[in-house]
Amino acid sequence: MKPTDLVQFGLNEKEAAVYLAALELGSATVQQIAQKAGLKRPTAYVIIRSLIDKGLMSSFYQNKKQRFVAENPDRLHLFLESQKRSMEDKKTELQKFLPQLKSIYNVAEGKPVVRFFEGKKGLLTMSEEFLESGAKEAVMVYSDDLVQKVFQPTERTPAKEKRLEKGIKVRSIYTSSTRELADTETSKKAKVSQGRFPITCDIAIFGNKVRVASLGDKLSGVVIEDKNIAETLKSIFDLAWEAAEKYKDKKKD
Repeated sequence: MKPTDLVQFGLNEKEAAVYLAALELGSATVQQIAQKAGLKRPTAYVIIRSLIDKGLMSSFYQNKKQRFVAENPDRLHLFLESQKRSMEDKKTELQKFLPQLKSIYNVAEGKPVVRFFEGKKGLLTMSEEFLESGAKEAVMVYSDDLVQKVFQPTERTPAKEKRLEKGIKVRSIYTSSTRELADTETSKKAKVSQGRFPITCDIAIFGNKVRVASLGDKLSGVVIEDKNIAETLKSIFDLAWEAAEKYKDKKKD
């Protein structure tokens, strides 16, 4: 058995190495355990004390020399139970402190909050935040081709259904090489030329937040929470929307 096999049960790798060494040695001195575990003596001693606190090792004196012994492996069950109780206690304590922590989190209202996300999971988290934000309307800019490439229908459809369920209205400026997206009661769209206006990001402005997700080779994104930034970018979108609407009307003519 390797020390890494015990890490899943709540021990770190050094604790696992010391515990396994003590199991094999029976009663032993710190020096013997350290050598067996491949650790320096002071480090081994600190870890032994930690394992004693966890109930997985104990000590006794023999000929005035302190020796240490691993407890029966059955003790690992008790250790896991104590960890479970400890985690439940921590959850209960956290609930008491959450309101205070949230009040601290919102103290600096004048300072923009910027958070970064990476990978597809990060982008899905950003999308979920939008759906849970409480916003009733949003404006967006995106490439339909890239959205379809990055996100599977099984990922896009539930998000759309959740948006409809929450009654969030959207205006979107988009590019696409394959299709025209129709307007609906809750979603107005304006298609622009992909050649003249290349778009490689998915941008959403809702409430006091701006979400920008890069859909290129490296998937990454940022959420900026700031009233002034959101309002300014919303104004720029409105200007672009007017131009896109005129462009759409001209195409009809």
